Amino acid sequence: MQPSRDIERLIEIMAALRQPQTGCPWDVVQTFETIKPYTIEEAYEVADAIERNDMDDLCEELGDLLLQVVFHARMAEEQGEFDFGSVVEAVTRKMIRRHPHVFARSDVDTPAAVKLQWDEIKQAEKRERKERRARRGLPEDPLTGYLGSVQRSFPALVEALKLQERAAKVGFDWSEPAPILDKIEEEIGELREALRNDDKRAVADELGDLIFALVNIGRHVGADPEMALRGTNTKFRSRFSHIEDSLSANGESLEGATLERMEELWQAAKRIERSLGNVTSNT
Repeated sequence: MQPSRDIERLIEIMAALRQPQTGCPWDVVQTFETIKPYTIEEAYEVADAIERNDMDDLCEELGDLLLQVVFHARMAEEQGEFDFGSVVEAVTRKMIRRHPHVFARSDVDTPAAVKLQWDEIKQAEKRERKERRARRGLPEDPLTGYLGSVQRSFPALVEALKLQERAAKVGFDWSEPAPILDKIEEEIGELREALRNDDKRAVADELGDLIFALVNIGRHVGADPEMALRGTNTKFRSRFSHIEDSLSANGESLEGATLERMEELWQAAKRIERSLGNVTSNT
């Protein structure tokens, strides 16, 4: 078995890995549920490579993500449900159908018109999907109601953002950022009260409300909360690495350093960032 640029080789490799008698013992026992966390993880690793503008890693991570698609398709094929070709056919049909202004005759010629056309086509697809599932004896979609199109499987921040965006389409939304800041202060007060009462369930509930409100302010000011938090995570990594490196250079260790010493080095890292012009906030 040799590497290849042909997708068929990857499909052959996965089939070999899944062979009960001669395949890999680990791959053979996997299921959709056990593989699902890896699929999510690989998608995040693709995003990470993009954020770092690392094309070498991006190429590798896209391959890992593609492997997840092939893995799921192989397991479905073993169950007689569908195969990789079915996945490719479904998505190519969808893209051709949703872009009549590219692949067929269409009068749309602006981004807004394309978006409207896209939404109309999606609604038609939903009706056809419902009919198809009924013919196969499958239950109607478990996601019902106006917010049913927002997947519960999204990461919590993404789900919160999409729920808010969906509700805003029918006018259930703040008109400007200022009232959301008031709501954030209100939620902080309720969190303080829950902490004073040492009510763990209430603390978790109020913390969720606070995070949801923070997502809302991010949406209103055009700052994607997921990306904003990832940026802060990157900043935290950098500053903490400065603490670690500085301690090591002075013969000290993280374990032996006091909080005051680490805070001193943290502030030094912030000053370095400002001097380099990389960070303008004072967080």
